[in-house]
Amino acid sequence: MSKPTTDADALYKEVHRRMVESGEWDRILRVLSAKLSEQGWSDELYHRAKERARIMDPPLFKTILEEISLHGEATVPLSVKRETTAQIRQFVKDQFEK
Repeated sequence: MSKPTTDADALYKEVHRRMVESGEWDRILRVLSAKLSEQGWSDELYHRAKERARIMDPPLFKTILEEISLHGEATVPLSVKRETTAQIRQFVKDQFEK
């Protein structure tokens, strides 16, 4: 049984659709990727996953992905989070305050 769609879910879907259609989604992802790479976050995450796979016997993709995802989310630099959030907020403001 699926849960009912809330107003927040509907708004998220609409914002996401508009971002994808306008190309803003891809632009923000490129900027985010570049910022994370510049700060060494991407390399650190890659090496952490590689080391985790090396010590597992056998390496389990799902387990590594879960561990690395949690670590990755927790270690995104605050400056990158703030910049990305500001870009999304500006897009929403521009789209819905016309």
